[in-house]
Amino acid sequence: MMRIASLTLLVSFALVAHRVRADDYLSPTDERVRISIGATYLTSATTLQSDSSAGMGGTLVSGEDEFGLDKSRWEPDFQALVRVATRQRLSFDYFTLDRSGNSIVGATPILFGDATFLPADPLQTQLSLRTLGITYEYSFWHSETVELAATLGVHATDISSTVKVQTETRHVIQTEDESGPVPTVGLDGTWVISKRFYVDGRAQYLHVHVDNVDGSLGLYEFQGLYRYRPNVSVGLGSSEIRAHIASTQGSTPGLFEFNTKGPEMFVRVSF
Repeated sequence: MMRIASLTLLVSFALVAHRVRADDYLSPTDERVRISIGATYLTSATTLQSDSSAGMGGTLVSGEDEFGLDKSRWEPDFQALVRVATRQRLSFDYFTLDRSGNSIVGATPILFGDATFLPADPLQTQLSLRTLGITYEYSFWHSETVELAATLGVHATDISSTVKVQTETRHVIQTEDESGPVPTVGLDGTWVISKRFYVDGRAQYLHVHVDNVDGSLGLYEFQGLYRYRPNVSVGLGSSEIRAHIASTQGSTPGLFEFNTKGPEMFVRVSF
């Protein structure tokens, strides 16, 4: 349903923008509003470890291999940008990745949280990652052809997982949930090659160590766009998200490492 709704919204934006005519092509470095909607083909690698509440170390597992999570899939992508002054902008992005899988436990038991999954257990796994980002951007270089901005953002991130066994003789379920705001700093740039072609790129990253939690988040994106109407562009690009959380806190000990990347295609409407 989410993919259908995203596609419907994308087409609606394109039809509305098609009716908007301009005397000339406004430079992307002067646009006041941008809305981008598209899809990304993501390939993911996930490492999980969840220690028990008693302090026993959990098994280090691959989400794709031991838990059978999808390695690749299409996901919708949404971004928006508002220019509040010549050199100041606010950008918004939303990312979601919901995966499920089925697998059989191998010869070695898996300790995950307070649950123990035994050899030959049929596992059913769900893993959800959501992040909503708000970023302030200040353009220290601004011209008709080039714009470079320093960025400071906050990404509200939620990670939840469920691993269970449901057979006639065994009923075991273990859930884990981590959420909180993650700050990032970075750079955002636009280079206008011609009236119809331009490229965008951004990189945001931060590594923090607070008390017993060590974490990092990296967001990387590069896009090439073609404007076939003054207010409508189509684009191709690539994106990558890297996340790492290692905790020795008594309430949430464990490890989460995640990397997802892939090509993207989208439609952008701008004014």
